[in-house]
Amino acid sequence: MTIAGMVLVNNPGTSPVYWPLDHAEWNGLTPTDWIFPFFLFIVGVSISISLGRRARAGGDAAAGLNAGVYTKIISRALSIYLLGAAVSVLPFFQFQSSNAPDWLKMLDWLAFAAALLFLLMRNYKVAGILAGVAFVGIGVMNLAGYNIITYDFGTIRIMGVLQRIAVCYLITSLIFLHTNWKQQIYISAALLLGYWFIMTMIPVPGCEVTTINDKACNLAAYVDRMIITEPHIWRFGKVYDPEGLLSTIGAIVTTISGVLAGTWLMRSDKGQVTSDEGKDLSLDTARSSLNKVSGLFFFGIILFALGWVWNFFFPFNKAMWTSSYVLVTTGLALLMLGCCYWLIDIKGYRRWATPFMIFGANALALFVFTGLFARMISAFRVAYTPEGKGISAQRWIVDNVYLQLFQPINASLAFAISFILLWLFFMWLLYRKGIYIKV
Repeated sequence: MTIAGMVLVNNPGTSPVYWPLDHAEWNGLTPTDWIFPFFLFIVGVSISISLGRRARAGGDAAAGLNAGVYTKIISRALSIYLLGAAVSVLPFFQFQSSNAPDWLKMLDWLAFAAALLFLLMRNYKVAGILAGVAFVGIGVMNLAGYNIITYDFGTIRIMGVLQRIAVCYLITSLIFLHTNWKQQIYISAALLLGYWFIMTMIPVPGCEVTTINDKACNLAAYVDRMIITEPHIWRFGKVYDPEGLLSTIGAIVTTISGVLAGTWLMRSDKGQVTSDEGKDLSLDTARSSLNKVSGLFFFGIILFALGWVWNFFFPFNKAMWTSSYVLVTTGLALLMLGCCYWLIDIKGYRRWATPFMIFGANALALFVFTGLFARMISAFRVAYTPEGKGISAQRWIVDNVYLQLFQPINASLAFAISFILLWLFFMWLLYRKGIYIKV
């Protein structure tokens, strides 16, 4: 559900859009602002399930672990980080600034995208061949006399969505392996309080007032400008990066909260399910499940309320991932997970969730390739205005199909829904073939 929501809000047809499908401009909270923390929350749940198997077998999370476990964690985090960087770098040349025909440049870009797909599917031979063809294509365009301007690595995005997921996965996995649930709560509380303190008490050089209400005059934005540097910051942020360094502190806590939720779901109620004592196994299992879902709702409401109170002192802010934002979105994630757990695991209502199972089975591939596809249809020009300005494929489709049927705000929504339904079909093809792309 989370990855479907992410694709939906990332691909509006045009502007304006309905407010739930857009981020708060700065301070504030909309349903769109729930999506990324929900994703990190689920990453945390998956950590507790996958690495927790070793904990249940060995007595504690670090027992019996060998170097291979740490190698796997580090390699997975590195793969996700590099994948995020690769998505921003492809097709290794500046599409609009290079003067070759758009169709020729797009063929080259498609070859790179296909190479990435086969690389993720671990078909290294085909991936290598396709990447080689794409690089040869760049060379051929140069030899043909076209001015192919290479990608400017001096502006590569250091941080980003996948890069943040990689960092949070790495740090949270190591915390999980070497702490218990009580220590994880203490670490989370310390991080949230510490982040609040440094963001409100440490002055920013060059600013008369340090405040979260200013996009430039807050410590997280200042650190990003000093360390990441402005050329590597998100180009629409200019003075701040929404996936910056200091704000990753809050994102790590969001991931740890998922670990705690996963630990809660995977626990066994001792003394309840013992068939040789003559107890009703199904009844005890049902009681255990109800206890778990009740816990998810209880802690979800508590954290949501605490976050809402903290908002008056340290406002909700997705870009800076403030402490109040962590608590309120974690509360919402717990409530959402509780609803899904109650509907699917307890009540057995599963059919409605089939599309989301299909999306979730290849969440990483869905995010990566919808992002590439969106960039492609925005870059590829299919027509020109009388003034010679290029009209992108996306703009042409919206103008000639959706705006002919709907008002602009509904045309934007209709395009986004069509976009996600198209990718549901592509993901269904993979799901039907049993192809699961992961790192």
